[in-house]
This record gives sequence, structure tokens and C-alpha cells, in this order.
Amino acid sequence: MGAVVVVLLAAGGYAWYRNKASSEPGARQASTGAQPAGGGRGGQRGGPPGGGAQVQPVSAGEVQRGDVRVLVNAIGTMSARATAVVRTKVSGELIRLHFKEGDEVKAGQLLAEIDPRSFEAALNQVQGTYQRDQALLKNAQLDLQRYKELQAQDSIATQQVDTQAALVRQYEGTVASDKAQVDAAKLQLGYTRVTAPISGRLGLRQADLGNVVNPSDTNGIVTITQIRPIDALFSLPEAHVSALSRRITQKQDLPVELWDREQKQMLAKGRLNALDNTIDTTTGTVKAKASFDNADSRLFANQFVNVKLQVNLLQDVLTVPTTAVQNNYVYLVKPDSTVTQRRITVGVTDGDRVSVQGELQPGDRVVTDGIDRLREGAQVSIIESDKVTKVDQAVQNAAGAPRMPRNLPPEIRAKVASMSPEERKAFFQKMREERAAKGEAASAPQSAASAPAPASMPASAHVAPPVSAPASGAGR
Repeated sequence: MGAVVVVLLAAGGYAWYRNKASSEPGARQASTGAQPAGGGRGGQRGGPPGGGAQVQPVSAGEVQRGDVRVLVNAIGTMSARATAVVRTKVSGELIRLHFKEGDEVKAGQLLAEIDPRSFEAALNQVQGTYQRDQALLKNAQLDLQRYKELQAQDSIATQQVDTQAALVRQYEGTVASDKAQVDAAKLQLGYTRVTAPISGRLGLRQADLGNVVNPSDTNGIVTITQIRPIDALFSLPEAHVSALSRRITQKQDLPVELWDREQKQMLAKGRLNALDNTIDTTTGTVKAKASFDNADSRLFANQFVNVKLQVNLLQDVLTVPTTAVQNNYVYLVKPDSTVTQRRITVGVTDGDRVSVQGELQPGDRVVTDGIDRLREGAQVSIIESDKVTKVDQAVQNAAGAPRMPRNLPPEIRAKVASMSPEERKAFFQKMREERAAKGEAASAPQSAASAPAPASMPASAHVAPPVSAPASGAGR
């Protein structure tokens, strides 16, 4: 009964408030649709049609004169100046390794050793035969000397002297053969020390200690690639062949730049070395090779690179930022901070600038960002590009920052900020579960109080919650 009275009083008060508000002069004027004196379509006194011209924030760049390179872009692959697979020249057990994978080595540097004992024994054997045959030769030479003295005294037959002379020549041949065998045995023994055939960078080891290696092994012990200097192989359109051939013949420099896959970082600078002697008729291109010092070893064999070859240089030409050009037009910023369109002829692009021809002067400013919002004669406000970059970076940092509840203690906030995204997600999930568990525990007594009463209790005992019992009592 009391609740009904309260509702009726509230409804009556609301109706009286609406009648009073409708009796005000401003309200009557609004209900008739009249506008205040001096009001315009934009809601301001004297405002321009359409709500007024807005000042557009833009970025601008300067028109400059300078040299512009004429570049030819190509896709290339790095090629080692020389590659050598280090194989053994004799068979044997690998007993020592004197290198580490990835090391830089010099030509002739010792890399590995093979067990030399069998080769030492073979050398000793042929050296013994050589010494024996040398002794036989010496004895035969002495006998020949004696026979010649006796022949001079007419005390020996000439046939015997000739036979001894032939024996001496036979021993001389035997000794020469023995000497060659000794040299061969020494050479085989020397092959047990494996040295680097060229200077370069070592690859991964292909044989381990204790392995029996052979000259016929396909992978050898290790591979050496000469990458300082290193070459780049790429293809150029045949339209540039004549000009490039003439400049190579005249010993003129043709600078070449190498860029990474995303063309964001320059890797090296070099010079064009040579062109191939034939043009590929299927692609209409000719292969070219450029050399690079690669002193910092940043370039690897078979590495993918983007190549920029400078074929010409345009000197003292008018240039603008590439972002300022749109459909052969630029927006020129005038001294009164308005813009006007200027038609231009676009030339060669070099990096972030492009050569142009048109009604522009060095020092003029052209819009580089915000062009899509401009029209002829629009009012602009120039924002420095570094400020735009800082704002963008701040927005990115704010977007990447962790979102945390405001009621967290400072030590918890610092702990959450140092977590990874996965750890932070698990932390907040655990927090929500704990809060849900506490909420269920707190609501348990209330649910017990609102449960249906036993049948023996009077109906009035459980019609309303305990908190409204005094009010209902007052109503009765």
C-alpha cells in the first residue's frame, strides 16, 4: 500500500515539472521552430556557408637542385670468387684437425693430419734400395776405372772393358729409378698433412677424428669459399648492353649497390666488372658480374640481394620528395599558407626524391602528406615530419603497452609490466577466477536467506526480504 502511494507522488511531481518547463519563453520559441536572431546555418553568427573552411594539417618538403642517379634495378645472387672442396690425396685415418668451422684460413695453412706411419715405412724401404744401388754403382765405376788402366797396359781384353762400362750404365739407371721412388714416397708422406689450397672461409666439417678418408670422398673434409672479395651475379635488360659495354671498354666506373630483401638496408658498394658475351633470347637479358671487397664479411655465397646499378648521372636537376607527386601534380604551399596545384613532368627516381620539370623553384615547399584532403586554395598548417613520426611512435607505444586495472598496487603493476603477453593473460585470468570464487562465497548466505520457507511458517514471513520488513510494517 505504501509503495503505491510513493509511485503516485512521483508521477504527479514529474507532470508538474513538464508543465512548468513548457511555459518558459525559450521553450515556446523552440516548439515553434524559430531560430535566434543572427543565427546562421553553421550555428555561429556570420559563419561562412557550409560551416566554414577548415585548416588542414599537412607535412611539406622542399624543392631542391642536385644530382640524380639513373639506376637499373635487378635481382642478384652472391657468388664466391673461388670454391674448393678440401679432399685428401692419400687414404688413411684422420688423427688431427687444426681448424674450427667458420674460420678464415690462408692458402697453405695446415688443416688436418692423416696417420703417416705406413707412408714413413714405405719411404724407408725405397731409401734402403736407393742406398744399396748407389753402392753397387760405385763399385762398378771403380772396376771400370781399373779395367781402363789395364787396357792401357794392353793387359785386358777390350770386350771386358766394354762389358763393365755397360754394367755401370745399368746401375746408373737403377739408382735414378730408386731416387724417383724416394721422391714419390716423400710426396705421399707429405700428403698426410692436409693444407688449405686457397684462402677463404671454412664451412662445416664433413669428417671427424678417427674416420678413414679417401681421395674419392665426395664431400671431402671441409669446403673453403673465397668471399673477400666476392662477386654478385645478376641480369640486365639488353637495352643497356651497348652503353655498358662502351663504358667498360673505356675503363669507366659503374657503381653498384647491394640492398637487403626488403630494400631497407644497403649491404655493400662495388663496381661492375664484366658482361656476358651472349644475350639470353628467352628473357632478353644479359648476365653481369660485379665485385665487392666484403671486408666486414656481411655477404655470403648464394645470398639473395637486390642490385642497383648506376648507368648515368643527371647533374643539377630539380627534385622533389617522391611522396609529393600525385598524378603528375604537386601541391605548392604559397606564402599565405594556401596551396595551389602545379603540373609537373616526372623524371628519374633516386631514393626518396624524384627529378621533375615544371613551374617550381628551389626553396619552394610542396605538400608530402595529407594530399588526399586538399583542394585548390585550401588553407593548410604545416606540421614538421619529425613531430608526426614522434606522435606515431607514441601511439604505437601506447597501443602496445599492457592494459591494467587502476586499483592494482604499484608493486603488482610493475610486476605485470615486466611480464610477457602470455604471462600477463594468465595472471589476469587467475585474478578473475579468484574474484569470482570470492563473489560466490559472499553470495552464499544471501541465497540461503532467500530460500523458500518451510510449510509451517506463515506466508507473510517470506513475501519480502528482511531489509524491507520495517517499511511494509509501517505501511500496514
